[in-house]
Amino acid sequence: MERIDRTYSTDVKSGDDKVKVSGWVHEIRDIGKLVFIVIRDRKGKIQATFKEDECGEELFKEVKNLGKESVVEITGSVEENGQAPGGREVKPDEMVVLSEAETPLPLEVSGSVDSDLSTRLDERFIDLRKKEEFDIFSFRSKVVSGLRDYFESEEFVEIHTPIISKGGAEGGATLFPVIYYQEEAFLRQSPQLYKQMLMAAGFDKVFEIGPSFRAEKFGTSRHVSEFTQWDVEMAFIEDQNDVMDHLEKGLKHLIGYLKENASRELEDLGIELKEPDYDFPRIKFDEAIDILEKEYDHVPEDPTDLDTKGEKLLGKYFEEKGKEFFFVVGYPGEKFYYMQGREEDDMASRKFDLIYRGQELSSGGQREHRIDVLHKAMEEEGMDKSNFEFFLQIFKYGIPPHGGFGLGVDRLVTKLLELDNIKEGIMFPRDPNRLSP
Repeated sequence: MERIDRTYSTDVKSGDDKVKVSGWVHEIRDIGKLVFIVIRDRKGKIQATFKEDECGEELFKEVKNLGKESVVEITGSVEENGQAPGGREVKPDEMVVLSEAETPLPLEVSGSVDSDLSTRLDERFIDLRKKEEFDIFSFRSKVVSGLRDYFESEEFVEIHTPIISKGGAEGGATLFPVIYYQEEAFLRQSPQLYKQMLMAAGFDKVFEIGPSFRAEKFGTSRHVSEFTQWDVEMAFIEDQNDVMDHLEKGLKHLIGYLKENASRELEDLGIELKEPDYDFPRIKFDEAIDILEKEYDHVPEDPTDLDTKGEKLLGKYFEEKGKEFFFVVGYPGEKFYYMQGREEDDMASRKFDLIYRGQELSSGGQREHRIDVLHKAMEEEGMDKSNFEFFLQIFKYGIPPHGGFGLGVDRLVTKLLELDNIKEGIMFPRDPNRLSP
């Protein structure tokens, strides 16, 4: 018997003599001697029409007993039908039930019944069958492709650094401990220290995409315990502006890339992306605080950082000027590895945040490469330098001025697609109350 390869629903054409479509039973309409079933695959849907007097008693009986979300394989010819999805339908010669679905279903896949996010995440493998869910993660895949397209074109080298480490990039109580053989280790907060080691090794420009972890208790729609970061590091920089330049150019390239390569997903999800045709504003931290106080009578409780409300208000301030992206530079009281402000800077540090639509997407800046200054900063923070010996030694043997950033992929996808909760843009999210599935 001649082998017939599977055809995706969107590739089926009217007039095809013989096709094989495979997927999940999305809908069933039984009107007596006529049964319509809609098959769903990752690309779309196609209808198969079963007539009792044409398809035979055995096949017709089998389709009568089908349940929604069962997996089937249908072989037949294709005819035009203006009322069917895509304007064509399969006239079946054969149907094989590959896997029967139990009833009732834990979730309604067709979308006729809404479920809360917690229920959807509990039954995630069913929830992900929805077309809009596939579109979200197809889009997310293209976000990664678009970023990679830019940084590879700029001769950055992709790297993969350890997820298990002896100490955290920032220290503190926000680390997940793990038992590494007979020794305590931690899941990384960031590949920060390893990126800097590669600057000492002469790699010059690197990027990495991978998971990071923070053991913080939270209950917000913008935080998760495991998150995906796009990390970049570059050497021989003048200051933090060189780093911000690449972040800005990379995001502008990405949005253009998505408009061209993810147009179907954007259209189906009802999203219209605006390509930024402006330079991202770069304001000092003190300027940001002045804007919040003068324009909105708001002062963050922490004098060294912006709070959630402050970010949202600044987002509103710049969006009214037609600018959704902006940088805030010069945060005071920054971590030991950031270069603190010099006399010529007129600001507390060379650390920046990128804010998009009122939410921080990225943090970065110029790192401190002077070992004496690093030692002093770590002592002032009360850090145990013995946990960072592997890191501190790289500054003894020649390391150029360098800097970088971490960009939250989950937050970026959430903001680009205007999702209500960051967990909607993560296949299997982790938070303080969720370790399964």
